[in-house]
Amino acid sequence: MPSSSRARWRLPLLWLLAVIALAAGIGMRLPQPPDEPRFVLAARAMVDSGQWLVPHRGSEFYAEKPPVYMWMQAAAHQLLDWKGSFLLPSLLAALLSLWLVADLARRLWSPRLAPYAMAALFCSLQFGLMAKRAQIDMVLVAMTTVSLWGLLRHLCERPNLHALWLAGFAAGVGTVTKGVGFLPLLIVLPWLAWRLQYRRRHCRAAPGPAPATLAWLVPAFLLGTAVWLAPLGWALLRHPDPALQAYAHELLFKQTATRYAHAWHHLQPAWYYLQVMLTLWLPGSLLLPWLARPWWRRLRRTDARFWLLLGWSGLVLLFFTISPGKREVYVLPMLPALALASAPLLPGLLRRTGVRRYLLGYSIALGLLSLIAGALLLHGAPWALAQLERRAMPIDLLPVLGGSLLGLGTAVLGMAAWLRQRHAASLVLLAHVMLWCVYGVMLLPAVDPYASASDLMQRAGARIGPQAELGLLAWREQNLLQADRPVREFGFKRAWDLQWHDAGRWLAGAPQARWLLVLDAAMSPCVDTAQVIDIGMSNRNRWQLVPGTAWSSTCHAAAGGATDDED
Repeated sequence: MPSSSRARWRLPLLWLLAVIALAAGIGMRLPQPPDEPRFVLAARAMVDSGQWLVPHRGSEFYAEKPPVYMWMQAAAHQLLDWKGSFLLPSLLAALLSLWLVADLARRLWSPRLAPYAMAALFCSLQFGLMAKRAQIDMVLVAMTTVSLWGLLRHLCERPNLHALWLAGFAAGVGTVTKGVGFLPLLIVLPWLAWRLQYRRRHCRAAPGPAPATLAWLVPAFLLGTAVWLAPLGWALLRHPDPALQAYAHELLFKQTATRYAHAWHHLQPAWYYLQVMLTLWLPGSLLLPWLARPWWRRLRRTDARFWLLLGWSGLVLLFFTISPGKREVYVLPMLPALALASAPLLPGLLRRTGVRRYLLGYSIALGLLSLIAGALLLHGAPWALAQLERRAMPIDLLPVLGGSLLGLGTAVLGMAAWLRQRHAASLVLLAHVMLWCVYGVMLLPAVDPYASASDLMQRAGARIGPQAELGLLAWREQNLLQADRPVREFGFKRAWDLQWHDAGRWLAGAPQARWLLVLDAAMSPCVDTAQVIDIGMSNRNRWQLVPGTAWSSTCHAAAGGATDDED
């Protein structure tokens, strides 16, 4: 096939593979911890109650995240059931991010570079992993990339106030999706630095829009945040409910500024993100030695595109490094910018023998790792049995998990033997397509009954019978989400003693018909342990069923422990 024909089909074929890989497995599993159940639970409460302003976790306000992502999940539910819809926002956000990166590569450099930018983003392990999880972070990446798309078009292509307004609006919506959605606006700083450097180097004013035009970002940003903050502010003015005021204060202050400056979770050293980028950004992260020098040359030539993309990425990395609380997903919004900055260099790099050898070695290592892990699972190695026991999963999973990984490893190594070093880039792309298909269609559905707690809740429902009433104490979101009947809960973040106080009175109201599902660590001394039923483990926690007859109404001993902090 002539090279022009191959180039014409390259981008459509890449789109087909990306959609297949990222959509594989949708509708085949339920929400799994840590984050998926709480978001779906809040979205389901919105649909059931018709109250969309403030997300709920059971009877309490859910104040850790704004509701925009849950709005998206609730809207997707209008098309499909929860099992088929809860992953749709992440899938659509991932596809939008891929399109934006490809479009920017076409606009800023050349149409032939669009597939390279898109493939660079798709072939990052963290991007694929988060695209297949129902978490806010993939939607945040899409919002961030929309904002960058508008800003780069205005600053690098030609003055474009419509794109600038879109950039500010997307940053505002991103901020009420997750608090760091404003980060794209930081690109103004490297742009101003570039203008100063350009003036020094060329002794004339830098081309591009006037700095005063950036003032339009402010009203556009405020308009984006008003998507949620305006109705929230109106509700606070009209109905000064103390609970609503406490919710707004915790979300807007404690979960943003306080959490950033004085984090109480996920405390990590300053170099933490270096290891994240080295591992979760494979295979692209190991191309940095080849990318560093060309990037530096373009920065010295005052190429505005590289100043903005690399300068903004550095500011984002610095922003998250300063905070003591660090999670690997925080730096994910940098990936599209870095993929875009890599695109013009990739055609030349992929012609180099050293780069091709590295990509071939990465693919072979991925295949061997899958092959070895699959063989260990199939043969019931002590390591594999320990992992299943730790998660309270049955040994029957070994053939499914082992066979899936063994098949993946065999397929990747077979492709490596066929394509070899000459087509190493295509090999990496196909290896990632196979990886995400196996992950979505085989691995996650296989462990789903145990990871989602649906198996535990079915066992509990069968044990107490269809006519019994069920309560939850010291529960997790997946317990409430997967319950087979309406349940009574006594708060999520309340102290266990307070939960027991209300639960005891509820049990005493109908002791023959009411049961309580309790985390074993939260068990009260006022319960007759001889009547307690150990219903099993789920998500590394042991759960027990307490019949109403086991509760002593005359006992006033305090339960041990206290409620767990939000993860």
